[in-house]
Order: sequence, then C-alpha cells, then structure tokens
Amino acid sequence: MVGKKGLVSVLSLTLIAGAALAGCSKNAGNTGGAASATPAATSVGSSKSNEKKEMTFMFRGGPDEEKAYKKIIEKFEGSHPGVTVKVVMTTADQYATKLKAAITGKSVPDVFYYGPGDLRAYVNSGILLDITKYVESYKDADIKNVWPTGINLYRYDGKQVGQGNIYGMPKDLGPFALGYNKTMFQKAGIPLPDKNKPYTWDEFIKVNQQLTKDTNGDGKLDQWGTGFNVNWSLQSFVWSNGADWLDSTKTKVAIDDPKFAEALQYFADMQNKYKITPSIAEAQTLDTYQRWMKGQMAFFPVGPWDMSTYEKLPFEYDLIPYPAGSTGKTATWLGSLGIGVSSKTKYPQEAAELVMSLTASKEGMKELVDAKVQIPNLMDMAKDWAADTSTKPANKQEFMKIVQDYGRGLPGNYTYNEEWYQLFFTDIQPVLDGKITAAEYVKQEQPKMQKLLDKAIEQEQKTTK
Repeated sequence: MVGKKGLVSVLSLTLIAGAALAGCSKNAGNTGGAASATPAATSVGSSKSNEKKEMTFMFRGGPDEEKAYKKIIEKFEGSHPGVTVKVVMTTADQYATKLKAAITGKSVPDVFYYGPGDLRAYVNSGILLDITKYVESYKDADIKNVWPTGINLYRYDGKQVGQGNIYGMPKDLGPFALGYNKTMFQKAGIPLPDKNKPYTWDEFIKVNQQLTKDTNGDGKLDQWGTGFNVNWSLQSFVWSNGADWLDSTKTKVAIDDPKFAEALQYFADMQNKYKITPSIAEAQTLDTYQRWMKGQMAFFPVGPWDMSTYEKLPFEYDLIPYPAGSTGKTATWLGSLGIGVSSKTKYPQEAAELVMSLTASKEGMKELVDAKVQIPNLMDMAKDWAADTSTKPANKQEFMKIVQDYGRGLPGNYTYNEEWYQLFFTDIQPVLDGKITAAEYVKQEQPKMQKLLDKAIEQEQKTTK
C-alpha cells in the first residue's frame, strides 16, 4: 500500500504512479534502481550445486522494512550456501518507473514487487514465472496458512484472475482503515466512536463539526474534523452508498449512477459546504497528513504500514469503520503488493524460495510484523496479533474485519490497465473546488473513461489470442 506522504489533502490530486502499487509502504531514500540491477539470465534452468548464485531483489519501502528484509535475506543466504541476494530499494514514487525501465531494458530483477493490477499483462507478456510447484513444495511454510484472499490476487489461468497457477505471493494485505484521535475526543468530552457500528453520513458530519474549532482563540481554525485525499478515500463513500466505478461485468464505467454522484458530492461538501476540512490556503501551509501527525485532525486513514510511524504520535489513536452511506454498511479497500519471480531468472527455485521466505515463513513474517509495517500474512499469527490490545492500535481487529469481511480491491485492479480509472482523478479538481457539481462531472466524464476502458479490453483481447 500507500505512503502517507501521498495522502496529503482533498486538494492535492497528483496521482502516485500505478495506483495498484499504492497500498503498502512508506517512502524511503533511493539506494539504487533497475538500471543498476544485475542483468537477469536469458534462460530458466537448474544450476550446479557449487555454482555461485547472485540474485537481485527489487522493492520499494521505508527504513523499517529495509531493515527487516535484510535480516530475512541474511537468514536465507545462510540456509542457501553459495547464494547471495543484492537488494535494490527505491522510493514509492520511483518504483513503477524503474521497474518499467528494467522490463524495457530486459534486465528484470530476479525477484521484485508488482501490483495485482499488473498480473495479467505481466503473465501475458512473459515477464512473470509460474512459481506454483515451488510454492506448493516449499518445506518451511504452509501456503494453506496464508490468507487465500492474498494468494488469489496472484493466481491466473490465462482468462481469469483468482484461479489457476500462482505467479507471485502477497508481500502483504493492506486493509485501509479509518483512524481517529482518541485524545481529542476525550478532551472535548465527546463520546468515543463505536468500533462495531459505523457513523451514518449525517452523524459523521455532526461530530466533525463539533471537533472543527479555534482552540487558542486567535480567530483562526487550528483543529479540523478530517482531510481525506480523494484518490484513496472516495472509494469508501461510493461503495457504502451502493455505487461503484464499474458494473458487474467489469466492462462498463458506472460512475453516472446517481448514487455515485451523491457520494462524490458528499465528499466535496465536507470542504465546501460543511467546512470540516482545511481550506485550500490552509492545506498549502500544512498538508493534512502533517496536521494529523501534529494532533490537529480528528479522523484520518490508517494502513498497517503506518504503525511504526504512528508509534510516535503525540496523542492516542485507534481504528473504527468508515461512515456508512445509504447501504448502512461500511466499506473500504484492501490493497496488496505481490512479490514475483522473473521468467528469465537463472535460478527459479532459489528465487521462488526467497519469495516464500519473505512472504510465508514464520521467521520472515515475524521480522516484518515486529517492524510494524504490515499485518501477518499467516492466518494463525494474525489472529494472535490482532487479539493483543496492548500494542497500537488497540483495535487491530478492524484490520482483520477488512481482510476477512468487507475489504475490496481497487477498481483499477479488475481491468487490463487502469488508465480509465486514473483519468477520473486527473480531471476531478473542479468538483472538489465547488466549481461544478458531482452530477455534472460524472455525466461528462463517463464517456471519456469508457473510451479508455474499451481500449484496455481490446488490448487484453489481442494479447490473449
């Protein structure tokens, strides 16, 4: 998932490249790139036992993740004599560009991150290796203990995602929950949110209005209800109102549904009508992520990748469900990143075993969970982890509910590419500024998005013939 520096404000609409890659890691300094990776071999095959084997693992993440990965890889190298793993880490916003350059230059890393939305294109283009036999025979982990939801994101039978052979393992599952500033509620004397019952939309506005205030009496607001980024938070409002970006066939853009327009208008009204989010000028002075970190926001999204950073928050926070629209049910997305193997790797078995060490081994998962950058991939470990209320956030069960019950994939994951989906956010600023209504926007945008979706469908058909 999504580094919070990308979740700045409802006014900041720069799309992070590759929404499917948005789900799971914080930004980090660039320590290398695909161009500097060791070129992959041109054929797949076994190797002699005394051969020195150098593989490259390319990923994006933060220092906590990097530290955990290095420990896992050190143990992996110790159990695989002669094998060395070169780690190539990039920032979140550079990763998609660098991976694309590696693919174009035919120097794909042996093991690398990719988003579930890229699965079909990468398999059809011969980029990913089918690792099913290695995954199923791996002795140090039982894939039956890994979230099926996660594994199914990386299964593909040539026609449908979710079934068939395995072309990667989930690096993680990233449930995108809603956090709230518990300290702020207590200080204001407002009853804490119910962790088992979502606010209605009206209730959510009212509590936000109570918490949007001038606390120091200087005549200027210095505390707000919330400040959602449209790219990553609108989905919750649309889905909980019974609408979606696509119809059930995944071939028709469905944003011209009145329920969709209603949800989008509600989202825009949080700033323009109800004034519970920072203004344009206020957001430019300090973005909403920074204001949340300083304790100036009542509500803000929280992903598992935030947990290590949020250990240092100057207030107590916890998780609750997102407010529910007309369906009466909460909704949010469940992100993921996969770790796959290049079809051109010289060491397919070792590369696949590295993937399993990073995603499914108990030792490896413990390193990542202790680093507070993700929930456990292993179901038994996740159950115990979520039940521990002594660690932050206390209500980690909300993460589990999203994984097991109501979390959905991002709309762009269901199509051959997501250009149609990205266009929606590229053009949306006038709605957020209150210059046009949501109803006007969806009417004019639907045909443009449909045209791009039709092209994606046509492209997929060509590659599968």
